[in-house]
Amino acid sequence: MGICRLGFLVGFLWFMAMDCMAQSNTHHYNFVLQQAQFTRLCETKTMLTVNGSFPGPTIHARRGDTIYVNVHNEGEYGVTIHWHGVKQPRNPWSDGPENITQCPIQPGKNFTYEIILSNEEGTLWWHAHSDWSRATVHGALVISPARGTTYPFPAPDAEQTIILGSWFKGDLKEIIDDALAAGIGPEISNSLTINGQPGDLYPCSAVLMYSDVKYGSNFSGVWFIHCHLERHSSWGMDTVLIVRNGKTRATSMRPPPASLPSCS
Repeated sequence: MGICRLGFLVGFLWFMAMDCMAQSNTHHYNFVLQQAQFTRLCETKTMLTVNGSFPGPTIHARRGDTIYVNVHNEGEYGVTIHWHGVKQPRNPWSDGPENITQCPIQPGKNFTYEIILSNEEGTLWWHAHSDWSRATVHGALVISPARGTTYPFPAPDAEQTIILGSWFKGDLKEIIDDALAAGIGPEISNSLTINGQPGDLYPCSAVLMYSDVKYGSNFSGVWFIHCHLERHSSWGMDTVLIVRNGKTRATSMRPPPASLPSCS
């Protein structure tokens, strides 16, 4: 009887392990931080990008998946990447806040981020977490439901990711450096962008950037649709929350990877 129970237990655990493997996958991306030229508002400028695109590439995954992003820094300054809205359980080393959980990836170096998805679903975003660089180094992180499940709403006819951003004619680092030296806020952007384009109301733009959006809800009430301005760090609106390890493995951080960028 004991052997039968043991055999059943081993078989059950094997089945659960296979089921978990079937439900989650691993994804690999390569991000190359590099300078690229773009023409907007009748002027051409060079700026930092990921893989030469603005916005950067969209990451696709499913709930519970793990994503590895190898970031190669071919730019001129140290940069980190943050995965906005991802909880990263027990894994702060890949969260990305510069000089908080890691030092910047220096020019000519690379670092592989391990993004562990737990219960996140929907459209999040990733962005540089090194002050000025986030204005051009960012993109969408689209997390679909786990296989065999659906979103808690009817399936849409189509899906389109919309990224709202800003366009600065000047050099971003110079704008920030001048503002910090003068003790004032940085100059405002010259235009807003939708998926990297200023739209047909701005000069030298032949791209039509308007669209009808139908919004539906299963709940009554007043809903607020707003933009998330990523200037909170320079404005002093930030803090650090340090949580000590617990007494169990599940409540303790994983050790930092050996490849974590050096601060020296």
